[in-house]
Amino acid sequence: MRHTPTGGAGWSGTTSSDGKPMSIGAVLGLLREEFPEVTISKIRFLEAEGLVEPTRTPSGYRKFTAADFQRLASVLRMQRDHYLPLKVIREHLDAQERGEEVPLPAPAPSRDLVEGVPELGEERPATARIGRAELLAAAEVDEAELAEWEAYGLLTADAEGSYGGEAVGIARLVADLGGFGLEPRHLRAVKAAAEREAGLVEQVVAPLRRHRNPQTRAHAEATARELATLSVRLHAALVESALQAHLR
Repeated sequence: MRHTPTGGAGWSGTTSSDGKPMSIGAVLGLLREEFPEVTISKIRFLEAEGLVEPTRTPSGYRKFTAADFQRLASVLRMQRDHYLPLKVIREHLDAQERGEEVPLPAPAPSRDLVEGVPELGEERPATARIGRAELLAAAEVDEAELAEWEAYGLLTADAEGSYGGEAVGIARLVADLGGFGLEPRHLRAVKAAAEREAGLVEQVVAPLRRHRNPQTRAHAEATARELATLSVRLHAALVESALQAHLR
């Protein structure tokens, strides 16, 4: 099935002068104008998952049309802005091709790494769980890297082999730290500190969680969020203070 454009990044003026389909390298260059972290392996993965179907030359080279490009841009945008799993994205695009209007959830808020937690008292948005293949694609890592991270407890799948929405952010941070030479074994201390902080929060709110009054239990959740926010901010401030001390 050939796909029709679904909106998003424009193709006009970006094809070759004769309007012929483009190679995967050319499409990668265009996509990186909006998605600088996209790779050829990510495009190939989306093809393998049936999200895009480029034609092939007799020698086996992929050729992408304007519709293919638009569909890829839509997929990447829905992953980035709405944190949707590929199954939901595929259903949404297929519905669009049938002429159906399917609303998307509100875009996820963007935060910097130091303020990467909700504000005091703010509700956390619900995030869908994702499969292993989707996590690998979103973090742009291979199976061996993910297995190593799991071995050190940095990421954990549930009994069904799926991960929470926060796993993508964790994976990307671990990968970014790896670029500076920090290996998973070096991050065990960070993991242990996070677990100790979570334990402290749980000690405070545990009596509230056990209360029979639903309002009290709801207050426990709000308190836990507030304590987590303060804990993360304190941690960031202490790291900054320690770094400044070393620079003096």
